[in-house]
Order: sequence, then C-alpha cells, then structure tokens
Amino acid sequence: MRILLADDEKDLTDAISAILRHSGYDTDAVYDGGDALRRGQSGNYDCIILDIMMPKMDGVQVLKNLRARGITAPVILLTAKSELEDRLIGLDSGADDYITKPFETAELLARIRAVLRRRSGEKPDTLTFCDMVLNRSAFELSCGGKTVPLGGKEFRLMETFMSRPRRVISAETLMDEIWGWDSDTEMNVIWVYVSNLRKKMRELGASAELKAKRGVGYSLEEKHE
Repeated sequence: MRILLADDEKDLTDAISAILRHSGYDTDAVYDGGDALRRGQSGNYDCIILDIMMPKMDGVQVLKNLRARGITAPVILLTAKSELEDRLIGLDSGADDYITKPFETAELLARIRAVLRRRSGEKPDTLTFCDMVLNRSAFELSCGGKTVPLGGKEFRLMETFMSRPRRVISAETLMDEIWGWDSDTEMNVIWVYVSNLRKKMRELGASAELKAKRGVGYSLEEKHE
C-alpha cells in the first residue's frame, strides 16, 4: 500500500512518515499543497493524508482538485481545527475521514485501515456485547439506535473489554496494552477513562456495565437489576 502524506509541519510529517513506513506502508511526504496536488494527481496512491492548513494551497483545495481530476483514492484530512463547520466542509468536499490534531498514531493507523477497508468494499469491523455494538471503522459505540463517538484511548479501552467480555483485566495489563509498558502515565488514568466510558454507556442505556474489582482489575459484564 502506498500513502501520500502532506503537512507543512516538517518534523511532525517526517515522524509520521517513519511510523507509516515501519507499519508497512510505502510513504511519500510533501510539505505544501502544490506538491500534494502534483503527487496526488498521479493516481499512484492507495490513501492520501492532507493537512488542511498548508502553504500554496490548503488541503480542502487540494482535495477538490483531486476529485475533479478523477482521483478516487481515500483521503483523510488532518487539522488543528475542531469546529463542526470545518469537518463538514472537508467531508462535503470528498474526504473519507477527518482527524483532529493532536492525535495518537495508533488512531491514525486505525483510520487508515478503516478507509482502506471501506474502499475495498469490506463491511465495517464491529464487536458486539449485550445490546452494544463497537464500530472499529468509525470509532463509535452504539446501542438501541443511539451512537456516541469514542476518543482514541476510550476506543482502545472499550475494544479491549469487548474483545474479552466477562473477563477481569488487570490495570497493569490495560496500562501495558493501551498506554505502553514504558509510559510514565499515572495508573489512576485508567479509572478516569473507565468512568468516561461508564457515562457514555449510561447515556446509551446499555444493558452492560464496567465493573471494578478492587486490587484486581475491571471487567465488562451484563447489568443485573
């Protein structure tokens, strides 16, 4: 798979490029909209990642020009902007996904895999437990017709629980798998994220709950009235 990455933050772009190459993607990096358009219109890329704010031509203009030239490769927009209007402009211009800076590289890699799966016609990758559905492509948790978005760490935490339902998972295991064994993050951050997930599950009216066993860990269980 070949990826074009365009962002005027050179150090960040080079760092992301190195991670993408390490993950098995043949990656070309450019640092302005003009070069992004020239490279992108070649039709040689399986996925294009564009920062919105770039010199010479912004990412949305590049995207519109690529679509006008018949380039159908999936496009992910990167931006520091989080306003709904900016997202809608990008998506209405033909973007396949949108990710706001700062982001975790694990989330970017997941979104790349998701747009590639969608483009190849595969069904969204989902996990289910009780009446909840976790959409791995959209980073969303659904239940009873309601849907809530999940942040990167929230998503990975819920994915871990839904992959191992009814099993108690230690805080140490969660820290190693999600934050990394060499992370200097305090262990109590897990409680914070579990609390956030509990709120979202209550908002959905889910018939499942996250239980804590003091000194042991957490588990995803059916809710018993």
